[in-house]
Amino acid sequence: MDPHVSLRVATLADVPALEPLIAASARALCRADYSEAQIEAALRGAFGVDSELIRDGTYFAAEAAGEIVACGGWSRRATLFGGDAQAGRRPEPLDPARDAARIRAFFVRPHFARRGLGRAILERCEAEARAQGFRAAELMATLTGWRLYHAQGYRGEARQEFTLAGGVTIEFVPMRKELA
Repeated sequence: MDPHVSLRVATLADVPALEPLIAASARALCRADYSEAQIEAALRGAFGVDSELIRDGTYFAAEAAGEIVACGGWSRRATLFGGDAQAGRRPEPLDPARDAARIRAFFVRPHFARRGLGRAILERCEAEARAQGFRAAELMATLTGWRLYHAQGYRGEARQEFTLAGGVTIEFVPMRKELA
């Protein structure tokens, strides 16, 4: 990870900084994989702040010079993806003995992309999930994020199509990794 960046647990006070970071990340970094209409529809639910992760203490903010430049987290709850505005959220707790932890909501400010921030956050998420007894992790990767997760040992190739706000469809890739 970039030596000028520190990683900490996010707080609800960070939400006003996280929202524009997520939008900037999606609009710049997802352009090669999604249309503008898909990105904008995703920003109305699938991409966004999940305050439940923050309240659970499982969401992280990477900071450089006092600015949040990346974020991401993990969850011990059933929701697989989506921010607070996403329909169909499932807050029920997962059982580490039989369920996989969820890797969730990774975004990087465009000018900090490809500096190891996503990998550093992912490693922290996996370590914490492992410490809580989870033996595997699952996620719903964007086509953009798939490359990071695949490089870190997650497996999954089959794309799934989801319908977003306004009837716009988008493809994601379900992925899994054993944490043993």
